[in-house]
Amino acid sequence: MGVQLQVCGDVPPDGLIVCNHLSYLDILVISAAAPAVFVSKSEVRSWPILGWIARRTGTIFVERGHSCGAGRTVEEIEGALRAGRRVVLFPEGTSSGGETVLPFKSSLLEPGRQGPISAAALAYSLEPGDGDPAEVVCYWKDMTLLPHLIRLLGRRSIRATLVFARLDGSDADRKSLARRLHSLVLTLKQTVDCNQQQAGRGVAPGHGRSRGKAQ
Repeated sequence: MGVQLQVCGDVPPDGLIVCNHLSYLDILVISAAAPAVFVSKSEVRSWPILGWIARRTGTIFVERGHSCGAGRTVEEIEGALRAGRRVVLFPEGTSSGGETVLPFKSSLLEPGRQGPISAAALAYSLEPGDGDPAEVVCYWKDMTLLPHLIRLLGRRSIRATLVFARLDGSDADRKSLARRLHSLVLTLKQTVDCNQQQAGRGVAPGHGRSRGKAQ
């Protein structure tokens, strides 16, 4: 797919990883740096190609709208963590155009209070004149999968920057943990955005209009 991946920080060897969410491409990019089990909405299971990949890689699907869904998902996350696998969670609960990091939902963060937990931030950029990452790479709003995928595959190259950082300390409850993780992901994202803007490439954040110039 022409993706160039830059990884910053130490890749977590295990534990729960929380990250901002921009596109279905996130799963492939993060997997290239840190093979993991992902937590995803159940609708992804029926997506063409990507749904098959998700099922084959052991994705934990969240059945939203079911009263017992969160509890069952937490148990599956805990089981994967006990088996020594990394688990990636997108606590925003949806994808965005990357302008900011949406508030984190805390319902699935309980396993992070019982073991190592890390934050990650992800951003995409394109070659100048090759389109707007917020519209070409990010998958959000009312976009449909096939037209978006065709448009994405038509890019000359895509640059993905992924940065990791371990969260230190512990929290008394999930909501406190969610706030600390959100703050850390937001800080990491700002660092990634700055680096990409200095590189002079179109960057996903900024209402789809952010363009950096080489410093």
